[in-house]
Amino acid sequence: MAPYTLAHLSDPHLPPLPKPRLSELAGKRALGYINWTRNRHKYQRREVLDALVADVHAQAPDHIAVTGDLVNLALEAEFAPARAWLDGVGPTDRVTTIPGNHDAYVRSTYHRFGETFAPYLASDDGSIGFPGLRRRGPLALISLSTAVPTLPLMATGTLGRDQLAALEQLLGRLATEDVFRVLLVHHPLKSKANQKRMTDSADLLALLKRHGVELILHGHDHVHSTMWFEGPNGNIPAIGVPSASALAHGHYPAAAYNLFSIEKDNAGWHCEQTVRGLGTGYQVSQIKHVRLV
Repeated sequence: MAPYTLAHLSDPHLPPLPKPRLSELAGKRALGYINWTRNRHKYQRREVLDALVADVHAQAPDHIAVTGDLVNLALEAEFAPARAWLDGVGPTDRVTTIPGNHDAYVRSTYHRFGETFAPYLASDDGSIGFPGLRRRGPLALISLSTAVPTLPLMATGTLGRDQLAALEQLLGRLATEDVFRVLLVHHPLKSKANQKRMTDSADLLALLKRHGVELILHGHDHVHSTMWFEGPNGNIPAIGVPSASALAHGHYPAAAYNLFSIEKDNAGWHCEQTVRGLGTGYQVSQIKHVRLV
């Protein structure tokens, strides 16, 4: 049987930003809009995002995961274009998305991500909530949400007690099945930046130490990242990826995505990671190939 392939991209921050109404530019959004007009519009580019998605399609993965931050300031006018973009990435049974902190930027539109992207969030039983579960080939895709509105200058994420308790129950049920468990979460499980961290990551790490998964995919930091965390049967790889629409700037790399090839034999699960990223002239090519498991 051919390996199952899973593409992972994150943080498209869909450009361009629609012109906000003056009434929308209060509090946190005002600072975010200033940042966009002064800085972010220079390196969050739609042509970059389109080139990356075209390369994803050329690789013909079995499934695509998008780990949040589809929009920028969570303006009402951002959600319809973001849904149209995701529809172009792939059909709802071939694409799974979760929210990021920018998708829950302010309380007034906190609900809009779930409404707009419901078919891409829904579990196999039709329910919409977190944790979510989608079975695709040998994979059990487990969706989490760390997306909560925060104060200005903060970009933290939180799972919360109820989501953690439900995740523990879900992983307990999956323990009896022969599946490759992939955890999708926006925030990394460890962060050096206090204002960008997952506030209850210690609780999630303790849960994973007891129950384990085979692979963790996240975004948020806009950099290539591989971290390893303790599980019940060995270390778990946690993989982050740059923003899918970014030109290289400062210490942030250009847009890239990961392609995972997953299969099982008598020795157990095997997972290989291929990193494909933007080069000169908006050409996307392979950057790295490594065996994770």
